[in-house]
Amino acid sequence: MHRYQVDVLCTDPRHPVRPLLESWRARQAAHDIAILGHSSQLRGGDFLFLVSCQEIIRAEIRNRYRYALVLHASPLPQGRGMSPHIWQVLEGKREITLTMLNAEDALDSGDIWVQQVFCLEGHELADEINAKLFDCEIALMDWALENCESSSPRTQSGEGSFYRRRTPEDSRIDPEKSLADQFNLLRVADPERYPAFFDWQGHRYHIVLKKAEEK
Repeated sequence: MHRYQVDVLCTDPRHPVRPLLESWRARQAAHDIAILGHSSQLRGGDFLFLVSCQEIIRAEIRNRYRYALVLHASPLPQGRGMSPHIWQVLEGKREITLTMLNAEDALDSGDIWVQQVFCLEGHELADEINAKLFDCEIALMDWALENCESSSPRTQSGEGSFYRRRTPEDSRIDPEKSLADQFNLLRVADPERYPAFFDWQGHRYHIVLKKAEEK
């Protein structure tokens, strides 16, 4: 088996995918893999995986790699942009498509290598949604190491759509609305980084949703 040099760029050190990336590196010990937090650390080589990366990676950096690949949780060209799986949960979608595509200058515009769907049942909280998403991300990274040499990507086709970047304000809960009406918003809120909140009588309150232990 060929030994690849692989860089994985995840720019948020607090992102919950980081521990899984470290576990993946240990499992793929036959390759030279580095988990990095900033583009200035990129070494060049065979594969660059952009996972939850908030930096724009210029062509001069991408060209140091044979494959520069993005993981994006939407059925491209639908759902380009930021936090697509969260927006889709808020829209009520139960099937989320993870796409592996070439990184290009235009956001989420590159040719598609492979897609994989994971399903939600409607009750999962942020950590459970992330677990399903991250499992798919790891599976597609495995796929790339095993198949890119013998596969070819396809161009995107059809009309695209775009999701804007989410801000902490997007986790605001309206205390005048019912819990049922805002359940999807509560369950996608990251309790560590972007907790749900509401303002009441001059004070701000955070809401952390946790499933009760099943008896």
